[in-house]
Amino acid sequence: MSNPEIRELEAFLALAEELHFGRAGERLYLSQSRISQLLRALESRLGGRLVDRTSRRVRLTPLGEQLHAGLRPAFDAIVTTIGEVRDAARALGGVFRVGFQGTANDAFLRAVAAFRDGHPECAAEIAEIPLSDPFGAVHRGEVDAAVVLTPVRDDALVVGPVFSTRPLTLAVSDRHPYARRDGVDAEELADGPLIGVAGAAPEYWRLAQAPVVTPGGRAIPSGPAVSSLQEGLALVRTGRGAMLLCHPTADYYGSHAVVFVPVTGLPDSSLALVWHRHHETARTRGFARALADVAEVTG
Repeated sequence: MSNPEIRELEAFLALAEELHFGRAGERLYLSQSRISQLLRALESRLGGRLVDRTSRRVRLTPLGEQLHAGLRPAFDAIVTTIGEVRDAARALGGVFRVGFQGTANDAFLRAVAAFRDGHPECAAEIAEIPLSDPFGAVHRGEVDAAVVLTPVRDDALVVGPVFSTRPLTLAVSDRHPYARRDGVDAEELADGPLIGVAGAAPEYWRLAQAPVVTPGGRAIPSGPAVSSLQEGLALVRTGRGAMLLCHPTADYYGSHAVVFVPVTGLPDSSLALVWHRHHETARTRGFARALADVAEVTG
């Protein structure tokens, strides 16, 4: 009998903790069918069923519970050891790649400058992350860490400094009735279409950026879904709908054609530094410290 492959073990651990094939796939950026294939391969190697599946629920078999209890600490120990060896080999040298979503605001840029000043042996590079895929670049290893809009509900990601916590603003055309208002209540979002986010972003994250109901339960009409901030603002300018944006983005993209109106009644928006828990390095921790030092950290 051949030994299990690492991807099979990762799929099993994700499924054992999510108890849902779709969420397990989303966590690993794999399709639901691929999770099922990996599980079947692992069960075939081990010679027994690890999961009971029905149309309504997923649960571990006793054999699956035994495997999960022993595998999780062992798997974490392997990942930690690899990370420690990688850190020892690379120290703080090399290249640290950090992504940003939306705008590279002042706190982010000051953190990059502080990190470069404090670690001249390490080259810090920045890259924009698509609005439509806030976590994909981190999962794929394209960046070492990223500043993204919250919420973040991904067990594979570590949430570092949370900062720039501000009330949301509503981007509207300068011809929109709300453009002359000092503010709008969340219940008034039901009066017109709200531009959403398309793409690979998890559903919970997309709903946070463009809710479909008000806090009071009124349905919010769905407008076009966009994959980039620039695309969304272009639709706002042409009157295709309104768009909820964080305050730093509103400050950066303010123009005569788009008005940003404060919104009351919704949770504040925040930015957070995230990185993959299996790829944490000394550079990651160093940048997190630099960001915490220059930003007004809230959690």
